Amino acid sequence: MNYKDTVEWMFNQLPMFQQIGASAYKKDLTNTLKLASHLNNPERNFKTVHVGGTNGKGSTSSLIASVLQEAGFKVGLYTSPHLVDFRERIKINGEMISQEFVVDFIQNNKTFFEDSKLSFFEMTVGMAFQYFSDQKVDVAIIEVGLGGRLDSTNIITPLVSVITNIGWDHMNLLGNTIEEIALEKAGIIKEGIPIVIGEFTAETKKVFQKEADFKKAPIYFASTINGIPELESDLKGNYQLHNKKAAYQTIQLLKNHFSITEGDIVKGFLNVGKNTGLKGRWTILSEKPLIVADTAHNKNGLELVMQQVHQQQFNKLFMVFGVVNDKDIDAILPYLPKDAEYFVAKPNVPRGLNAVVLKDILTKNGFNAMEFKSIPEALNHAKQKATPNDMIYIGGSTFVVAEVV
Repeated sequence: MNYKDTVEWMFNQLPMFQQIGASAYKKDLTNTLKLASHLNNPERNFKTVHVGGTNGKGSTSSLIASVLQEAGFKVGLYTSPHLVDFRERIKINGEMISQEFVVDFIQNNKTFFEDSKLSFFEMTVGMAFQYFSDQKVDVAIIEVGLGGRLDSTNIITPLVSVITNIGWDHMNLLGNTIEEIALEKAGIIKEGIPIVIGEFTAETKKVFQKEADFKKAPIYFASTINGIPELESDLKGNYQLHNKKAAYQTIQLLKNHFSITEGDIVKGFLNVGKNTGLKGRWTILSEKPLIVADTAHNKNGLELVMQQVHQQQFNKLFMVFGVVNDKDIDAILPYLPKDAEYFVAKPNVPRGLNAVVLKDILTKNGFNAMEFKSIPEALNHAKQKATPNDMIYIGGSTFVVAEVV
C-alpha cells in the first residue's frame, strides 16, 4: 500500500472516534498494553509530558513543545485530531512524521492490528511512541485523546502531568456531572508525579486535590500562582491566557530535568505556530473582511471564543458553521450570536450533522440561517456578501476549520 491507501485503510477499516463517535471509544487499556508489549514498549525510551483536559490541550501542548524546541531539544509532539493530513498528529520539532514511516508501521503490524481488533486511536498512539523512540527524541509532549484514566496515552510515566480545565463534553462517555468528568481526567495523575491544573472550579479542585493527595503527587494550580508573567504569544485567542499559565508552570517544573532559560520561554511563546505548525486557534485568514477560524466546538470553548468575537469591530457578522451529529446543540445555542447570518453546511465526515437539520434547529430558535452543500460553498457565499468592514467567523467543529485553513 502507498501512503494514500494506508491512510484510507486506517480511516475506513478501524473505528475512529472523530469519524464515528462513541462506538469507537474503548473503556479499557488492555489493547494498548498489548500493543505496547508487541512493540517492545517504545514509550519507555524517552521522557514525556502528559496533557489532558476538556479544552486547550493542543494549545498547551504546543506551547510547551515550542519552548523546549527553543531551548535546543529534540521534541516529539502527539496531538489529535488533525486538520488536513493525518501526519499532523505526530511531529518532531514541527516536522510531520514521514509518509514512509506511516506506511511501514502499518504494513509491518497490520496482521497484529486486525487480529487484536485495535481501534484507530490505539494504533496511532503506538505509531507515535514507536516513531519518537526510533528518532530518539529528548522529550515528547503527549496529548490525551479523550478522558484520561482509560485513554490509550495513559500508559506513560511522565515528568509532569497537566490538566487544562474541565468542561461539559462527551458526557455520554465520561460522566453526567462535572465531578465525574473531572475524576476521569484526573486519571492521568501518577504516583509522585507533579500535576499542573490550568483552570478549576470549587467542585473540580476537590477532585484534583483528593486524587493528588492519594497519589502523593505535588499539585500546582497555575491560575492562582503569583509571579507567572503575561507573556506575548502568536496564539491570539483571549482564551489562551489560562493555557499560557499552565504551560509556563509546567516549564518551571521541567527545569528540574532540562536547561531552559526565560529567553527560551519568551521565544517559545512567540513562535508556537512556526515551531509546531499549530493552526485553527483564532486563526486570522483575512483582515478586510476579518475572517477568523477557530476549532472551539463545545459549550465552554464557544462561550470564550464568542466573547472575543463580540470584542471585534465590524458592521455585520457572518457565521460559517457546522457541527457533528452527536453535538449537544441546545447547550451551545445560548452562546451563539443572534444578530449574525448563519451559512451552515455538513462537515465532510460521516459524523457531520445534515445542514438542513442544523438550519431547522437554528431557525426554530430565532437564528437567520441558510444551508449549503459544503463548507467551502458556505464560505464563498459569505465572502460574496461581506464588505471589508464585516466579519466572517468559521467554526462549530474541528472538521469545519479543516476544510478552510
